[in-house]
Amino acid sequence: MGLEGHRIDVVGLTKTFGTTKALDDLTFSVTPGTVTGFLGPNGAGKTTTLRCLLGLVAPDSGTATVDGRAYRDLDDPIRTVGAALEASDFHPGRTARDHLLVMALGAGLDTGRVDAMLAQVGLTDSARRRVGGFSLGMRQRLALAAALLGDPRVLILDEPANGLDPAGIAWLRGFLRALAAEGRTVLVSSHVLSEVQQTVDEVVVISRGRLVRQGRLEDLDTGPSAVLVRTPTPDLLRQALAGAAVEALPGGALRVSDRSTAEVGHAAFASGVELHELTPEPDDLERLFLDMTGEGAAP
Repeated sequence: MGLEGHRIDVVGLTKTFGTTKALDDLTFSVTPGTVTGFLGPNGAGKTTTLRCLLGLVAPDSGTATVDGRAYRDLDDPIRTVGAALEASDFHPGRTARDHLLVMALGAGLDTGRVDAMLAQVGLTDSARRRVGGFSLGMRQRLALAAALLGDPRVLILDEPANGLDPAGIAWLRGFLRALAAEGRTVLVSSHVLSEVQQTVDEVVVISRGRLVRQGRLEDLDTGPSAVLVRTPTPDLLRQALAGAAVEALPGGALRVSDRSTAEVGHAAFASGVELHELTPEPDDLERLFLDMTGEGAAP
């Protein structure tokens, strides 16, 4: 049986710091049972939005609520919302276990959850190590354990993949999906789409404090896939593909962006051009993301 989920609603959120408008009439929602990626380039306003949602920043106008209520009005906030905004808010001389134990005692939680959460995030063997000696990836895991300490229905994570190695990112992906499958509401911010592309179900994309796109990840229109080609005679292939959009890539490969694999292969065969590679390029979601947020083409 799933948990009772809580919806996140951001409505007309506006915040200015001095002469900088960090948020500009931002509106979006996050539903239970999904992992939602909160995406945008650095400086887009993601962290400011999350801080407004957690009552750490007062907006100039608009609202940010969980289950229709501001964070300060929640009856039991630590059991409702778990958040990790940065992986550096630890006393360096305190062990990982003691950090969670202090949190549990201060919040009136069952201290038995401390060891359970350390095990859940893979830190059992490091429980009695001082946090000052932790890598960034280990700090990320400890921050996640702290966010889960109250068994919250809503989880808010700011750049949780930062500092994780590929194995850690794969672990995080499965972990967050399992939490959403229980009916929890999971909101994960990132400025790199590829980090969360295999994790999230929904996306909220912002740029310069404004909403750019909201919807299911699978509904993002990436356009037709390109074809990557390698040949010892690229000039002959260009002639065979007269009128096609052909781009030279480092290493001698060509990228054909307006022809299918079959069309490129047939043109090469008909012209007697030897091919060493002919592969479809995956949909370039990262490039689309950069285009949507006005950050230019992917490098």
